[in-house]
Amino acid sequence: MQIIKLNATESTNAYLKELLAEVALKDFTVVVASEQSKGRGQMGTLWESEPGKNLTFSVLKRFDNFLVSNQFMINVLVSMALYEHLKKLHIPDLCVKWPNDILSGHHKIAGILIENILSGDKIQSSVIGIGLNVNQIHFNNLPNVSSLKLISGKNLDLEELLTSLLETMGELFEILKSKSPAKEKALLEKYKSVLFRKDKPSTFRNENDQLFMGFITDVSSEGKLIITLEDGIKKEFGLKEIKLLY
Repeated sequence: MQIIKLNATESTNAYLKELLAEVALKDFTVVVASEQSKGRGQMGTLWESEPGKNLTFSVLKRFDNFLVSNQFMINVLVSMALYEHLKKLHIPDLCVKWPNDILSGHHKIAGILIENILSGDKIQSSVIGIGLNVNQIHFNNLPNVSSLKLISGKNLDLEELLTSLLETMGELFEILKSKSPAKEKALLEKYKSVLFRKDKPSTFRNENDQLFMGFITDVSSEGKLIITLEDGIKKEFGLKEIKLLY
């Protein structure tokens, strides 16, 4: 594992992708920055982070013969790596807000942005960006945001946390390497079991800005959210088609 440490960059994902275009990087090359000026989340949202207080990093994961149709498993794996590791740190009420925000109760503590590099119908590699709120305690009145320090009362060593988290990710990536459908299915089922608001009445906003009620029932193998509507009909939604409101 090669770890590249930066004092500051606009985005660790962008930096790693630019480097990948110039240099033959090894699998599991990591770029970590003390400060990100233009960190991004899903759907182009900004990831705000106080310099030197949190973990903002990106991981290059190379694949061999990994189909694009199976790409949601990368999301599941990274989400569960974060979930499992934070569970070891005794962070309470952990859950995954579809598709890949990590919450403690109703408060977001981590986000994931995965950008895949394709060759035909296969994924050559993924650039996996992770933002984890660690020691920051002020969030400029951002709603429903917290950090490990605010939750646990403890100041955590960022380097130790990064090293142990990368180890957990590496262990779970062995599941994809093993090409075991049974192990992948078990991981997906575990992901589903810890979904935020699963089987609870929830409010959603669709792409036409309309509100509706429903129950999160399942997630398809392609990563679409399956919601049971008030009339009992089940419907699938993609990331750009729906937003779960708190």
